[in-house]
Amino acid sequence: MEFWKLIILFASCLLGGFAVFFFKNDNSQRLKLILSFSGAYLFAITVLHLIPEVYQDGGPSVGLFVLGGFLFQIVLEQFSEGIEHGHVHRHSHDHYAFPLGIMVSLCLHAFLEGMPLAQGHQNELVFGIALHHIPAAFALASVLLQNRVSRNQIYILIVVFALMTPAGYLLSGSISRGSIGDIDAYFDKIMGIVIGIFLHISTTILFESSVDHHFNKKKTVAVLAGTAIALAGFLMK
Repeated sequence: MEFWKLIILFASCLLGGFAVFFFKNDNSQRLKLILSFSGAYLFAITVLHLIPEVYQDGGPSVGLFVLGGFLFQIVLEQFSEGIEHGHVHRHSHDHYAFPLGIMVSLCLHAFLEGMPLAQGHQNELVFGIALHHIPAAFALASVLLQNRVSRNQIYILIVVFALMTPAGYLLSGSISRGSIGDIDAYFDKIMGIVIGIFLHISTTILFESSVDHHFNKKKTVAVLAGTAIALAGFLMK
């Protein structure tokens, strides 16, 4: 077990979530650039690493699970309101309530994102997910603030969210080693679902992070940098 992965995944969520108390503008340009970079990096890692490996091990039928994961993420977003993309939707009303659907769907999403990390050489993916979680945790904390959740409760909820991806990583490690029953035979199918989720998340980030789907120069550089770093890691394997 590589504990540095757990530390990076956990710390990235804390950084993004707690940063909401230091930034007045939740649409800061820096977070948008991080989002664009992480979306491009995550997409490139999925195409270059995850898809070839899962099809090699699982065969063509894995495509059904990739499609299922893609559609499953669409369903999740009906509850999370796109927070996993770093988006914050402001509502002008006087009624405030704890956003349970957002919290549950976002935690499930983060849990599933951790599952590929225990299989193969996925060190690059750790950084992609960590970068992706910074704006997601920031958006989650912003929504909690908007709903007048207390600061102490926000701290606790961000910690819970930060634990989800490491938990997915730990569970998938047990599955891949066959130490939990005999479900290691289904690991490729689980990976297919996760890949579908990654494809939806990364492409949505790339298209929605720019007005009218057009990139300005800074975002173009961020996208190219994310792609180039993923490609460099692939070529140096």
